[in-house]
Amino acid sequence: MDTDTTATGPLLVRASAAEILTGDPGGTIALLADSATTGGAITCNRSTFRARADGAPPHFHTRASELFVVLGGRLQVLVDDRVHVLDRGDVLLVPPRVPHAFGAVAGVDADVLVVFTPGMDRFDYYRLLDRVHRGEADPREIGESQERFDNHYVDSPLWRETRS
Repeated sequence: MDTDTTATGPLLVRASAAEILTGDPGGTIALLADSATTGGAITCNRSTFRARADGAPPHFHTRASELFVVLGGRLQVLVDDRVHVLDRGDVLLVPPRVPHAFGAVAGVDADVLVVFTPGMDRFDYYRLLDRVHRGEADPREIGESQERFDNHYVDSPLWRETRS
């Protein structure tokens, strides 16, 4: 990856040099900055979702807030017990312990910048998801990694109904 960084100095990540995960038929994830390269300040990725594709099932994080910036298209998001539709230019911050889920709306792709603060070591989580989509890892590994990646899955009848 073409980056210029120190743990306490500026960080430059060239989009052209980002690791792109393509195993999910519903979209891609560009890995931009992880906790290790930002001195723990942030973790950042750019995700694209094809129309109606799910991004993540209902879950919460105990240690980090998750910021969504919609760069293009429309993103449907569950936040606690409400569903919102975010349009291009919208920003949503989900604090720790608040259940949330997201995916592209029907008929429209979504291009989203996702930032965790403080940073979390998430790149290996995304790589695990990519391997599961490719059939190279067992989906049970995702559930077994909840503590390691601070990604705690929850049930949401509202989200199931909204996305069905």
